Amino acid sequence: MTKPLSMDIWNRALARLDAGQTVPEVADGLSIAPSSVVKWSQWRRVRGSAAPGKIGGHVPRKSRGEQADWLRPRMGDGAFTLRDLVAELAERGLKVDDRTVWAFAHGEGLSFKKTTLASEQERPDIARKRARWRARQGSIDLKRLVFIDETWAKTNMAPLRGWAARGQRLIGRAPFGHWNTMTFIAGQRQDGIVAPWVIDG
Repeated sequence: MTKPLSMDIWNRALARLDAGQTVPEVADGLSIAPSSVVKWSQWRRVRGSAAPGKIGGHVPRKSRGEQADWLRPRMGDGAFTLRDLVAELAERGLKVDDRTVWAFAHGEGLSFKKTTLASEQERPDIARKRARWRARQGSIDLKRLVFIDETWAKTNMAPLRGWAARGQRLIGRAPFGHWNTMTFIAGQRQDGIVAPWVIDG
């Protein structure tokens, strides 16, 4: 992790700015990045000090107490995004970033997943039909059911990127020729696959 420059450098840079030097002049004279000079100047103007915050970010104390007591039931109410929680915490007076909220959610044993259902299921008429279907499922003769599904494969299914040492090229290999898609459609009955169909295009 990068170490911060000493306070002596910060003070000298700001003193030179106060004396009328430009940002490029200060950066060149102290052999530092111009962006650092700009950043320190902004920090001093906004919060009265050029000293940086804690390296590695902050773990807000409130998140372990009052806000943690609010977050736990909030995360149990239903689906949420990290961005939602960051915005809601900001409204409650606590400014955090996505990483802090992710670490808290991970510590609570939550994992990122997604299950999407059709919103139409909540309509009264659809809900009645689904309830009727569930009630009658047990009377269906499974031997009459056919499940139709589709899968495919492409001849260009080769990795496009990989890892290599910095400064060195990474060479990958892929078949030469026209890249096509092969589609496989079939029906699945209780006793096996029926009517397989392959489309090569």
